[in-house]
Amino acid sequence: MATASVAFKSREDHRKQLELEEARKAGLAPAELDEDGKEINPHIPQYMSSAPWYLNAERPSLKHQRKWKSDPNYTKAWYDRGAKIFQADKYRKGSCENCGAMTHDAKTCMERPRKKGAKWTDMHIAPDEKIETFELDYDGKRDRWNGYDAATYARVIERYEARDEARRKYLKEQQLKKLEEKNNKQNGEGEVSDEEEDDDDLKVDEAKVDESKQMDFAKVEKRVRTTGGGSTGTVRNLRIREDTAKYLLNLDVNSAHYDPKTRSMREDPLPDADPNEKFYLGDNQYRVSGQALEFKQLNIHSWEAFDKGQDIHMQAAPSQAELLFKNYKVIKEKLKSRMKDTIMDKYGNAAADEELPRELLLGQSERQVEYDRAGRIIKGQETALPKSKYEEDVYINNHTSVWGSWWKDHQWGYKCCKQMIRNSYCTGAAGIEAAEASTDLMKTNIARKAATEEVPAPVEEKRLATWGTDVPDDLVLDQKKLADALKKEDERKKEVRDERKRKYNVKWNDEVTAEDMEAYRMKKIHHDDPMKDFMH
Repeated sequence: MATASVAFKSREDHRKQLELEEARKAGLAPAELDEDGKEINPHIPQYMSSAPWYLNAERPSLKHQRKWKSDPNYTKAWYDRGAKIFQADKYRKGSCENCGAMTHDAKTCMERPRKKGAKWTDMHIAPDEKIETFELDYDGKRDRWNGYDAATYARVIERYEARDEARRKYLKEQQLKKLEEKNNKQNGEGEVSDEEEDDDDLKVDEAKVDESKQMDFAKVEKRVRTTGGGSTGTVRNLRIREDTAKYLLNLDVNSAHYDPKTRSMREDPLPDADPNEKFYLGDNQYRVSGQALEFKQLNIHSWEAFDKGQDIHMQAAPSQAELLFKNYKVIKEKLKSRMKDTIMDKYGNAAADEELPRELLLGQSERQVEYDRAGRIIKGQETALPKSKYEEDVYINNHTSVWGSWWKDHQWGYKCCKQMIRNSYCTGAAGIEAAEASTDLMKTNIARKAATEEVPAPVEEKRLATWGTDVPDDLVLDQKKLADALKKEDERKKEVRDERKRKYNVKWNDEVTAEDMEAYRMKKIHHDDPMKDFMH
């Protein structure tokens, strides 16, 4: 109900208003009209149809539910495509050097690059384009069909209609041509009766009839309910007339059962017919073939996984169930292959381990070859040796053997000259002798040089106890000097030796005695010593 007034109503008026609403909902009373004369749906709830009090609505309306306050800054206009505003006669300064238009430059020009631009020829100046700027709202910026001209769709319809008309015309010509050929053939044989001739003439006449008069057979009249009342519309029947319903395939009462509510026939209606000629085998046939079987296995896996404690549900999370089923199949295949490998490692594979003898593989053949006493072939053909796809027995640079026929000291070479360089020329036996002589000479020189070299005598290193870290056992220290050295060490630690504070004629004594070194060792603080904090 879209009542605008909120004034007080008596109990009788309120009862009449409720009866009127029920009558409108039942279709017994006309619907309420708004300000524009449009019908208001009586099933709209009151909290939606009632206008707020501050709008002061005098008549029932749904205007308050619409966007009645539009923003004047936004527009729904679109660019005027291809519009021109001015045609210049000569080139203007600052315009496009290619076409001469003032609204863009040569970099953004959409015309074909001229051999000589309008700046230099001053001819064929292109008109200026119409430049527009719009401020679109949120919906206008995201409208895919903004600026689309619906009138352009008529060209698409015309193209498809022309194609369909050409197809119908071609099929009609082919049908007439076949009927005429059939009539000519029967007339030539002279065995056609009068009745058959009349039938053929009737077929030709029916084929010549315009198709527009025969299009109504596929239309169905259907009454469609609207708000203002019922209206009769034409609905196209999309069912192919040659298709036979599944319940008409076998009219026997005891044949497969057909459920009209679910439109299902589980069993095969023609079980004794040829399977190659049947196009329908029953609904059960489709349930155990194709993707239906995979879906059934997926459901079973989901049920079993849920029973075993997995949080999986086929209807709530189908993607998760399918992914888990795929992972399950992969893991199952890996487990099978691992079990197979384990069994083969433990018991072996007799089929793969037992190799056939070479005599059985290559020694026997049906080819007959005869040899003479010298071993030459008299009859037949010699057995061809298998060759690889690479070139074999290719000798380069006068070599008589291939590269890799010689191996020495982890290096490959040529056997004919024993050279380790691949691109070298063959030197033959002379090269081998020269290489051996050079090797012997090198060994002799190395031995002679090693014999003439004098081995230097080892020098004993003298380590002073004063500067070293190890104190020899035979060191004797003067106790008086050691006490003086300890006092000096304490004083040295207290004072700060700074060259800037040394006076001109003062010299420090840098000579270190054994007693000074011993005092330094005794006063030295070792950072690894756990008792270092208790020394002072």
